[in-house]
Amino acid sequence: MEHRQKPEWVEAMPLTLLEQAGRKIFKAGGKQIALFHADGCVHACNNRCPHEGYPLIEGTIDQAGGDQAAGACRLTCNWHNWKFDLVSGANQVGGDRLRIYPTQVRDGAVFVDIADAPAAERIETALGNLKESFRDHNYTRMAREIARLKAAGGDPLEAVRQAVLWTHERFEWGTTHAIAAAPDWLELGEDYGGQDDASSIIPHVEIVAHLAWDSLRWERFPFPDGETAFDADRLVEAIEAEDEAAAAALVRGACRGPGWQVLDAPVTRAALAHYQDFGHALIYCYKTRQLVERLGDTLAEPLYLTLVRALVNASREDLIPEFKAYRPAREAWDGAGDAPVAPEEFYSLNVPRALDRANRSSGDRTALLDALMGAAAWQMLHFDTHWGARHDRPVPDNVNWLDFTHGITFANAVRAQCGRLEDLWPDALLQMACFTGRNAAYTEVQQDTAPYAVDDPEAFLANLLPGLFDHAEPEYIVSAHMVKLPVATREEIRARPDAPWVPVLAAAVNRFFQSKIKRKHVMRTAKQSVAFVAAEG
Repeated sequence: MEHRQKPEWVEAMPLTLLEQAGRKIFKAGGKQIALFHADGCVHACNNRCPHEGYPLIEGTIDQAGGDQAAGACRLTCNWHNWKFDLVSGANQVGGDRLRIYPTQVRDGAVFVDIADAPAAERIETALGNLKESFRDHNYTRMAREIARLKAAGGDPLEAVRQAVLWTHERFEWGTTHAIAAAPDWLELGEDYGGQDDASSIIPHVEIVAHLAWDSLRWERFPFPDGETAFDADRLVEAIEAEDEAAAAALVRGACRGPGWQVLDAPVTRAALAHYQDFGHALIYCYKTRQLVERLGDTLAEPLYLTLVRALVNASREDLIPEFKAYRPAREAWDGAGDAPVAPEEFYSLNVPRALDRANRSSGDRTALLDALMGAAAWQMLHFDTHWGARHDRPVPDNVNWLDFTHGITFANAVRAQCGRLEDLWPDALLQMACFTGRNAAYTEVQQDTAPYAVDDPEAFLANLLPGLFDHAEPEYIVSAHMVKLPVATREEIRARPDAPWVPVLAAAVNRFFQSKIKRKHVMRTAKQSVAFVAAEG
């Protein structure tokens, strides 16, 4: 039963009328209320089932086994068999609660208290129900609870804050795209969420649902206890040593001491200390900073703890044969290379050659950045999509569209983070060359790109981005990239509207959105598994 201040009793109808009919609809204050007379008692509830809005006046009343106290009736919505306790409103199948209204009988008339609970109570209830919806990843209930929170005068952003607090210890390996896509969804919400009430909550629903999907199916993985006075160098060393306990203690020391802002530089240094995790590490640094700026300082500690866990566990791909040329190339960087450079020089170079080519133009950072960005955009525009469907190749050739979008979102993070940490440009530019070198083998030079040409990139993005509010992608990892890629692209184009790669990048994004991504590879998985087992010996 909800607790109310200042009851608002309204006369509904004569008791005899309800007794004769057994059930009646009563409307007051914009509310449609179902009245039932059962087992000698009067019950009142919202007539709309909280599941999909079907009329509960058409439901079935029973005693739920006949062993309950007098008046303890159960109401079943006959559309989907949801069942509610008509005294408490509890949902007996695990979904939304039913709104119950207090009733009284006075002088032969039925009175209903239609007063709403205080706003703070309704907000608290919505958040509690939202957390409950995580249990079975009930997306539609998440949307309803966030809508209820907003209708009560709450800020939907609070749903995101709470979701971060509920989930951050359940990310076993640290930050995921659920966090990385969140600031981009919030940016889109600022730009396009004012269109209507539905649009205003979509970014928050998508963020919360993705956090739930990535985390609450798993157990908690608590962060090690402890707090250490912040020291930037020690944090970098702790991450390099894969010492989560030391890194977590230093994060707490920063958040509770000088402030979370001092974490940005060392985590970025740690992220670029290796070519690691296919660029995720640097992207996560940038997106964590953006998300804390949007959610507020109180979310810094859980978000940065999650980030350092990701950095501690990141795969260091410069240690594998494919990228072993990175470290010698970084050591050879002298910032004096004066060879003119163009994007097409990187289109087909493998990793060692791409790194060598970047070093020969190390003296002109802007020209090298443009060349690498132009090459990444060209490669994405010319991705040979047959690779995404093949099942006759070994695991290293499991390539799809998302491998190419990462070249762009990594470049976006490079400009954002290295623009504030100038000494990290060599690491970042050479790692961009690792991207182009790796993706070069999966392009098709003869790809017909004319259908994807964009005359006005800014107008193209302005038309594309609002459509994401009704995307049809069921897989969160894909929808996250559908948001991150165009937001990063818009940011880069606005930073360099006259850059030579702008039309190529816009066309690449256009092609991505006109293409399909094959995500389940039944035959490929089976063949690669058989080959693996055969080689086990």
